[in-house]
Amino acid sequence: MKKLIATLLTSLTLGAGLVSGAHASGGGIDWDKFPTDKMEDRASLQNGAKLFVNYCLNCHAAAFMRYNRLRDLGLTEVQIKSNLMFASDKVGDLMKVSLDPKQAKEWFGAVPPDLTVIARSRADGSKGSGADYLYTYLRTYYRDETKATGWNNLAFPSVAMPHVLWELQGQRAAKFAEVADPHDHSKTTHVFKGFEQLTPGKMTEQEYNSAVGDLVAYLQWMGEPAQAQRFRLGVVVLIFLAIFSVLAWRLNASFWKDVK
Repeated sequence: MKKLIATLLTSLTLGAGLVSGAHASGGGIDWDKFPTDKMEDRASLQNGAKLFVNYCLNCHAAAFMRYNRLRDLGLTEVQIKSNLMFASDKVGDLMKVSLDPKQAKEWFGAVPPDLTVIARSRADGSKGSGADYLYTYLRTYYRDETKATGWNNLAFPSVAMPHVLWELQGQRAAKFAEVADPHDHSKTTHVFKGFEQLTPGKMTEQEYNSAVGDLVAYLQWMGEPAQAQRFRLGVVVLIFLAIFSVLAWRLNASFWKDVK
């Protein structure tokens, strides 16, 4: 329990740091809306789990999620073992990584955070949900040779993590324009004007956006696997209360009808 609380606090702290960093770099960008319909699509969630295991689980752990919980997405244990387990032997194991934290800090400047509740810790009331942030973040990488990794990001300026999905999206450059500050004409600011595709990726832009939506849907689901069940149970409870209220009202009317 202490470890879980510590991880949650770390995630929240890192999330606050990301938002602060974005605001410090010219206010950041507006977040795009995550396609919430993917949360109801099992095929999207299954593809998101596959992308997570192949591209995220090398460095980022999900130390409070077990592989066998993926059965809730309609996967069998055989499918989980055959397609999604590369760093563990037992389907009941936690999604941990073998990356040494000390080496990670030397390579990236910081230890990659645990992603179990990443979508729940990145929300910003003025910009959107954590899923909106992740959906924007994973789609706004661009080449920047002034950075140690060769990459930068509009949603998280000067990000330490390189673009792990670049083979799917391709390499892009960001175009900026110098615009006079409306409050101080002696100063100028960089304004984002769009992307320029440098090399093609394995996916089209539409395919890549859909794949990122799948991945974010899985990250959102992983933060609360019982969310859909909780919503369904809530609907059942509300229907029960509505029926009970009608019955109680009619029973009350019947009981008091002969009382003068």
